[in-house]
Amino acid sequence: MAEESYRDIVGRLAAERRLAGVDGYRRLLGLDASPEDVSVLHHEARRVARSVFGRKVYARALIEISNRCRNNCLYCGLRRDNRELPRYALDRATVLDCCRRAYDAGFRTFVLQGGEDPDATVASVGDMVAEIHDWFPDAAITLSLGEWPDEAYEAFFEAGATRYLLRHETHNLSHYSRLHPPEMSLANRLRCLDTLKRIGYQTGTGIMVGSPHQTIGDIAEDLEYMAALEPEMIGIGPFIPHGATPFAGFSAGSVDLTLRLISILRLMFPNANIPSTTALATLGVSGRVRGMLAGANVVMPNCSPQEVRNHYSLYDRKACRGSEAIEGLDALQRELGDAGYELSFEKGDFIRYV
Repeated sequence: MAEESYRDIVGRLAAERRLAGVDGYRRLLGLDASPEDVSVLHHEARRVARSVFGRKVYARALIEISNRCRNNCLYCGLRRDNRELPRYALDRATVLDCCRRAYDAGFRTFVLQGGEDPDATVASVGDMVAEIHDWFPDAAITLSLGEWPDEAYEAFFEAGATRYLLRHETHNLSHYSRLHPPEMSLANRLRCLDTLKRIGYQTGTGIMVGSPHQTIGDIAEDLEYMAALEPEMIGIGPFIPHGATPFAGFSAGSVDLTLRLISILRLMFPNANIPSTTALATLGVSGRVRGMLAGANVVMPNCSPQEVRNHYSLYDRKACRGSEAIEGLDALQRELGDAGYELSFEKGDFIRYV
């Protein structure tokens, strides 16, 4: 029997939304695919995205509330051992001011992102969420604050947060151990994601593409894990090294492979919210638009106070100004409009695909 062609695999994934085993995913991610084959993959993903979202690209207000972190992940500029980084944590009044400014600009989703701040408590985060919810009851609150006990996630949900982003980064245990310190565990990360789904959050996960020691097999395993988890949000971006981490000498991840993975995930999860990430915009010319053309449907302009943006240093040269920020919304709208898209500030609640 002749081997199934790349385009046949794309068609099967578009029709069935899953591939049995990892071999098909490996083929779609493999380096032997021709530019014409990859173009078919992107075209099919774009078709699916537009059938669900039309020309809309959802805008989320990103507020980086703290760069303090108890963890020492080897890839992250916020890691505990980075002594060169000025640390900050926004007080509640400042966070509310950021939300108010974003709300006045039209945003109806706030994404509160931060390291695992050792000074943060369940009560302090819950009270902040509750106050934001009281002030802006028609806005969605998304948290991206790392690993917490089950009861913490329940408290945040009761306070008004309905979405949570927690990238698993890798589902392969060996790979996980090469990215994280010994005190962190893949089992705990997966426990957190299971808890978020059980509570009822719109749950987001994802990976860095091209992270050190990652293989195509690892990414195929990640796809199988996400197929089982069924996330409502998926964050995919290329790895970018930070000079103050043990991975400073590694090369950045591939933009082209990242775009291919966005397309695969769009075919797997037609209704999922998939951002075209800041990392894509940092590495590639027109990286954000290329993400949309590969099947993404979300952008997250930075709405943090300008004086702290450079200190939220996940990786070197992070784009956080211009059309990547709230001050550049007009430029962002023009950029998306030129590519045939329309910036939408609505919440864009998830509706499961049937």
